[in-house]
Amino acid sequence: MAAYAPQSSERAIAQINITPLVDVMLVLLVIFMIAAPVVTQTLTLNLPAPTVVPNEPPPRALLQVTQAGDFVLDGRTLDARALPVALTALAERRGDTVLEIKAAGDGDYQSFTTALSAARTSGLQHVTFQP
Repeated sequence: MAAYAPQSSERAIAQINITPLVDVMLVLLVIFMIAAPVVTQTLTLNLPAPTVVPNEPPPRALLQVTQAGDFVLDGRTLDARALPVALTALAERRGDTVLEIKAAGDGDYQSFTTALSAARTSGLQHVTFQP
């Protein structure tokens, strides 16, 4: 026969009472909210006056690659030997010039790659393409 043992009411509590912890955290929150505006520091700076510089767009140059494989740089027709010289002179005059390359849709790829190679070796930093 099994003995019936009544449960003791003095068992250990296995849960943490977080009510005092929440009270302490709320008090700390209120203290920090009150103290935060008081702690702010100011620093006086003597900054130079801003200068107004007009924002000009960079100059653009148009290089057209024709169907026959000729190169037209801003209206001047060039051959494959004169193209790198002309682009280098353009880059030396103003390095931020944007070169727009416009190739004929049915032109050969060799002329287009020659134009790209000349633009890369000339020192121009900004090269774009037009369809």
